[in-house]
Amino acid sequence: MNTLIDQLQPRALWSIFSELCAIPRPSKNEEKVVEYVKNFGESLQLVTLVDEAGNIIIKKPATPGMENRKGMVLQSHLDMVPQKNSDKKHDFLKDPIEAYIDGDWVTANGTTLGADNGIGVASILAILKADDIVHGPLEALLTIDEETGMTGAFALKPGQLDGQILINLDSEEEGELYVGCAGGIESNIRFSLDEQPAPKGSIAYELSVRGMKGGHSGLDINLGRGNSIKVLNRILWSSLNKYGVSLAHGEGGSLRNAIPREADAVITVPENNKKAFETFIQNITLTITNELQATEPDLQIKLEETDMPEKIIENEQAKKLIGALYACPNGVIRMSDAVPGLVETSTNLAVFRAGKGSATLQCLLRSSVDTAKHELAGRMAAVFELAGGEVEFTGEYPGWKPNKDSVILSICRLVYEQKFGKKPDVKAIHAGLECGIIGGIYPGLDMISFGPTIQYPHSPDEKVNIASVLKFWNFLLETLKNIPGV
Repeated sequence: MNTLIDQLQPRALWSIFSELCAIPRPSKNEEKVVEYVKNFGESLQLVTLVDEAGNIIIKKPATPGMENRKGMVLQSHLDMVPQKNSDKKHDFLKDPIEAYIDGDWVTANGTTLGADNGIGVASILAILKADDIVHGPLEALLTIDEETGMTGAFALKPGQLDGQILINLDSEEEGELYVGCAGGIESNIRFSLDEQPAPKGSIAYELSVRGMKGGHSGLDINLGRGNSIKVLNRILWSSLNKYGVSLAHGEGGSLRNAIPREADAVITVPENNKKAFETFIQNITLTITNELQATEPDLQIKLEETDMPEKIIENEQAKKLIGALYACPNGVIRMSDAVPGLVETSTNLAVFRAGKGSATLQCLLRSSVDTAKHELAGRMAAVFELAGGEVEFTGEYPGWKPNKDSVILSICRLVYEQKFGKKPDVKAIHAGLECGIIGGIYPGLDMISFGPTIQYPHSPDEKVNIASVLKFWNFLLETLKNIPGV
């Protein structure tokens, strides 16, 4: 296993990314990386500001001869998604990311890599440190908690930034320029549940779903991957009445913006249904694995006998809960009419917990059309309220509307074509970028987003293409040279 990522080119970027991998920085726990970046800026004797939320702004003067160029803001987020394989022992609050080189890629050993958005952060810090890069007046904006609510971006105040142009470095396909993104809203669902003693004359089983790919609930939602909570719930719904299944507790998923990869439930089945139920599990496993063979080749559904729980969820309430989960919208809801191939509206059934007197669910709804987002929220509320649940929507953030007159878009198009001999693709993205929020706080800010090629973000399969990082770096530096005058 080759772990010498700090020897890759450009070394200025990779050496800083290697240091970031050693610093725990899961969302909402960014204290150590904030301290690292603060010390980094101050060690360079640059103006370094940390706001009340923990966002960092570092200001670097223009290089000689570039003082009259428009002010540029380079923006990335400090936090990363903490996901790991079930057999991986890793504490995201303490342990370093075990990054290594795997052929043409850098990936991590059993966990998310944090290239989203660590590569963007590393590139900004490398530019701040360099004394041989040409640029105009420069500001670094490094936000916290992007992955679980964009609370850092929401906490920005007017007047903190001076720049007229912003480049967000949080996109994940080299050669693509992003000029718009979807908005989102979070749903929080809760059920109060009664419990009753586990039925006598029954057998307890643990039902588990493993081996699914998961992924980013915006970027990967159109790939047809399975949702472990939906797979688990399909089995429960199909077996409730026919085999007398009772639910003791269940869980699946961990983050709103990650497609859930694993799910489990402890259930009871009458002893006289043991053989028929086990045969049913074999048959439905074959059905589901055949349906998802192309997108989830490693899917495993296992049924194992376990200790009898003391209590189960009251059967009628469990039936309503499982029925609501079965009816809950999930995945792509509508494709865009305006942009071919772009998902307009989607939702991700992300987190499920049931047992000990309650059940909670979390979803993330996305859309580039606000009215469609709100319609989907109404539909979801209707499903769960009819089943007796309480539904709350929080954390709404706006989309980013493309600007056809963008100066930075024109510059990036021209620079890319001149440097690489082909035109970049100009796109909108079905994921949340902080540009929508920042643009609301700083109206008139000219914005664009680009980055290197990162595959499978928000999952332990996350990896970043080495060659694309060098290409991204060279493009970024050439763009800085070509920022127009005031």
